[in-house]
Amino acid sequence: MEKRAFIAVGLSIAVFYLFSMLFGPDKQTVAPPAPQSASSVTNSSVVPSQPPPVFQTPVPDSSKSLPTNVVQKVITVETDLYTARISSRGASLKSLTLKKYREENSPESKNVTLGNDSDPNIYSFSTRASGFNLPDNTDFMVDANSITIENGGTRQLTFNYISGQGYTVRKIYTFSAGAYGIKLETQVFNNSAAPIVGAIQHVMTYPAEPKVKDNRFDTAGAYLFSDNSLQTNKINDVSSASKRYEKSIQWSGFADKYFLNAILAENNSIASVELKKNSAGFFESIVSSPQLTINPGQSVTTSSRLFVGPKDLDILKAQGNSLEQSLDLGWFTVIAKPLLYSLKFFYGYVGNYGVAIIIITIILKAFFFPLTHKSYKSMKGMQKIQPEMGKLREKYKDDRDSMNKAVMELYREHKVNPMGGCLPMVVQIPVFFALYKSLMFSIELRHAPFFLWVTDLADKDPYYVTPVIMGITMFVQQKMTPSQMDPMQQKMMLALPVVFTFMFLSFPSGLVLYWLVNNVLTIGQQMYINKLVKD
Repeated sequence: MEKRAFIAVGLSIAVFYLFSMLFGPDKQTVAPPAPQSASSVTNSSVVPSQPPPVFQTPVPDSSKSLPTNVVQKVITVETDLYTARISSRGASLKSLTLKKYREENSPESKNVTLGNDSDPNIYSFSTRASGFNLPDNTDFMVDANSITIENGGTRQLTFNYISGQGYTVRKIYTFSAGAYGIKLETQVFNNSAAPIVGAIQHVMTYPAEPKVKDNRFDTAGAYLFSDNSLQTNKINDVSSASKRYEKSIQWSGFADKYFLNAILAENNSIASVELKKNSAGFFESIVSSPQLTINPGQSVTTSSRLFVGPKDLDILKAQGNSLEQSLDLGWFTVIAKPLLYSLKFFYGYVGNYGVAIIIITIILKAFFFPLTHKSYKSMKGMQKIQPEMGKLREKYKDDRDSMNKAVMELYREHKVNPMGGCLPMVVQIPVFFALYKSLMFSIELRHAPFFLWVTDLADKDPYYVTPVIMGITMFVQQKMTPSQMDPMQQKMMLALPVVFTFMFLSFPSGLVLYWLVNNVLTIGQQMYINKLVKD
């Protein structure tokens, strides 16, 4: 629906401004990294075989293994921003509930939960290995039951797995108050008599089809930033064959319209990402470290960062690694992001995103005033010379070349340009599309009230008042706009406000508000130009 509406807006604008001209008288794939020794792996450190003091379990010999958790244990982590549930199975994130965001625009609505705590098949950031035997969804040992991080505080949660093959894996999460970012360190200790060769893998799982039908999932899929460009994939893109990325990966994750969970590289700690549909039918992203060679008595640590939270432009940018690129604003991102920053800037002063939209609309209208002024003035001038144009068509009806020369002379005499009414408007189309994207995908507008019955600028007007008023203003604007079309064509164009009204009924009320205010300002501008030309 959203793509069709987007295309319809573009086509309607093109028809509206180009009709007079059309009917006028003058008609990668890269090889995997080579194995590296423990002393040369990027972001790795070599330590003695004796584990650090925080590791409370003694190092076993290579022929035995300590018992691991048979029953899955879930640890709760409380911060001021979220409640996370971490499972001992794969030392994975089962769910993260955001305390500042609700599923629906109601105080009684439950908070947004990323991940799926009730589905046993979903384990985000579960750890396994390639090259040595660390099974899927291995049960790690953990002592804690719950952690609470106070304001300004930082806490660690440590998971341990001791294998029967002479190696130990430790996974350390570091949580901080006031931040959605989570530090993740994965350590492998080689207590055997032979080198260990392989790569650490973190596996993210995402539902192929969200169980809850909500337009926030319209753009849900796999996102990653590789080779300085954003790569996006839907489940259908990998249903028959997996996709692999191996070049300059900054981050990889899953996102919908408003929220993102991702793993970010630290010092090139991500060598490859494989996207596929797993045997359970879920979307799976396998994030692999560079190839590691760990000699006997040594260890390697790979570090990364996790982000599970809102796609707020400021929050994303603060994470680094170009994570703000996950907020995909389309072809005109270079225009859309400054508009979004401006929206947040004005909100900081007025405290209402609806008022901020009105301010931005006024500023844009003022910025483009010289262009639109020239456009409407040109159209008005073309309208005034229509009687003379009719005479020329009659006079030279059998000599097209002479008629064209006479028409061009008439344009020069009256100082009008048939293209003047069109081209200035075309310049504004990228700005409209950029603002459309900014308002359509901005989490800031989600559940943001304007006034009275408009309580969610990211949702449609529940009583359709603003779309109807917008349609009326568009009709008035159309009637006031000079036209070179014949009466039949003008009647056809009067259907455009009706089309727009029905189309805007389901649009976010923030976007309707922009269009409505823009129409009102255009009507005022047209009244001024009509008076100016008449005088």
